[in-house]
Amino acid sequence: MLKAMPAPRSSDWTLVVPVKTLVAAKTRLSRAAGPHRAALAVAIACDTVEAALRCAAVARVVVVTGDPVAAGALASVGAHVVDDPEAGLNAALRHGALEALRLTPSGAVGALQADLPALRPAELAVVLAAASEFDQAFLPDAAEIGTTFYGVRPGVPFTPGFGGESRERHLRRGAKELCPDGVDSIRRDVDTPDDLRAALALGVGPRTLATVEQIGRESPSGGTPSPS
Repeated sequence: MLKAMPAPRSSDWTLVVPVKTLVAAKTRLSRAAGPHRAALAVAIACDTVEAALRCAAVARVVVVTGDPVAAGALASVGAHVVDDPEAGLNAALRHGALEALRLTPSGAVGALQADLPALRPAELAVVLAAASEFDQAFLPDAAEIGTTFYGVRPGVPFTPGFGGESRERHLRRGAKELCPDGVDSIRRDVDTPDDLRAALALGVGPRTLATVEQIGRESPSGGTPSPS
């Protein structure tokens, strides 16, 4: 049996964030965002990554994407960007994890969804501290069906199981389900207009807010999501 190394210290985590090509990103937001759907997807991803980088426990964020527009925007907020092998979500995450281990062989590695525009650095620190106590751990999304974070301690194989009912998949694989209080911003991923409204109610990052406001100005009767 593989023996885990000691729990990671502050700033020992590398987070891997997968970002779809913009033509495929956030299609369920098309009705609400209209022609701004791609811009909204980039804004959400940039706010997510920037907030993660402000967390004291995070050394770096590795973004995996095959989209040059998204890659440039995410690099500008401090992400280390690598190409997507285009073999599916979990293959992209494993590819990013290999890069994370190349950069920091003794570091802990986590996967974080790219659509967490309300992410709070302090809440992420709580989740990473809790994850540090287990070989592998995950945080379910607000619906308790999917997963927004999965992480492993140093020396433990990185085997993410995102997609669909990933909460049950991670449980079956022996990952510890994290249940800390007060981490709503990390559980609130955005796929639908209702998700976006819920994130806006929590308080989203500046890029997401600016894009939503622009959508509202240009489509005053188009059903643009709002926190109310």
